[in-house]
Amino acid sequence: MSEKSFRDLAHDDEHLAEKKISGEGVYDGIFLKMKRDTVALPDGQYAVREYLEHPGAVAILAILDDGRVLLERQYRYPIAQAVIEIPAGKLNTGEDPLLCAQRELQEETGYTAKHWSKIRRIHPVISYSTEFIDIYLAEGLSPGPALLDDEEFLDVFAAPLEELLNWVETGKITDVKTIISTYWLERRRSRSSA
Repeated sequence: MSEKSFRDLAHDDEHLAEKKISGEGVYDGIFLKMKRDTVALPDGQYAVREYLEHPGAVAILAILDDGRVLLERQYRYPIAQAVIEIPAGKLNTGEDPLLCAQRELQEETGYTAKHWSKIRRIHPVISYSTEFIDIYLAEGLSPGPALLDDEEFLDVFAAPLEELLNWVETGKITDVKTIISTYWLERRRSRSSA
């Protein structure tokens, strides 16, 4: 097989595509749906694919005027521990991601922001979920009262980028959206100081 450049490969995905033959709902939860599909593989064989259908989410890299990053510490039941992460939340059906980010920042932390920009979209668990997370940068923050949901309990605090980098490197932060946002911010600050 001859080697191709990525540019050549990126326009030729048909040989990798799996095509849905049939599907069924396995579980219909509050916001997650478990699906099981039979697919035709590129070589004509059949396989079963199970995955979670997720409505999508947003995450907010909120920077205080002194440069510190706004963080939360929240208990995450599936891994049975409290974790450090940037503010985030699930999209409601049909909700604009930027409006969701603005709502989630205020609800969870009490802060509002004057300046918003989209950093990027990530797919945190591509092997078994349709979930995507749109990450936004929020600057020009103003404090206010948090409006937590009835079932939501979290601590809000701020830390400098250097501390976040240390927590990522030592494994104290394991949340993927927070890790990606931390490295993005480090790169942005490195470029602006060069």
